[in-house]
Amino acid sequence: DVMENCIKRGLGAEGQLPGGLNVRRRAPQLAARLKVLRESEIVNTQLWPMVYAMAVNEENAAGGRVVTAPTNGAAGIIPAVLHYFRKFNPHANQSRVEDFLLTAGAIGILYKTNASISGADVGCQGEVGVACSMAAGAYAEVIGGTPKQVENAAEMAMEHHLGLTCDPVGGLVQIPCIERNGIAAEKALKLATLALLEDGTDKKVSLDEVIQTMLQTGRDMK
Repeated sequence: DVMENCIKRGLGAEGQLPGGLNVRRRAPQLAARLKVLRESEIVNTQLWPMVYAMAVNEENAAGGRVVTAPTNGAAGIIPAVLHYFRKFNPHANQSRVEDFLLTAGAIGILYKTNASISGADVGCQGEVGVACSMAAGAYAEVIGGTPKQVENAAEMAMEHHLGLTCDPVGGLVQIPCIERNGIAAEKALKLATLALLEDGTDKKVSLDEVIQTMLQTGRDMK
């Protein structure tokens, strides 16, 4: 409920974000334009999760209430993917929402226990990368993935965030953080869908291995 309300508030807010960079909220205007395209039958539902994630991270940047999932700076990805699933998948129900959150949580625990979810410690790969990995695995689960396919989705999501640094403009969680959450949300959906096209058994890199690689990469970046 907190995730859903955060998206709704973010889509309904206007104005500039605090902090001195004069960054304006973009999510409400982007959502309005997407609705116009939908009414014109130019439908691109793939962009909705990006807008949902940006709405959440604009709320975070404005000091609004968000769910730390796994961090505040990466708080938009899991809500965006979950909201997209609930809104656009006809098979979405409460049981699958619970499965989504449980799967995301389990993957997050693996990262937190065996590596790090701190941007200060391992860079943004440990925040947005981990959130994307959690969301990709969770989405693969609720669209019918096997445990191997779920693991593969989570692994691919981190694999393509390795080396992502934490270097926000002016030290504020705004640029590039807000947009970066949107891109990761879209990426999570695509990689989960890709994972279900294969059985996930003939992969050269496991989720455990990519978690260790992420940790070592973070240490190397220091």
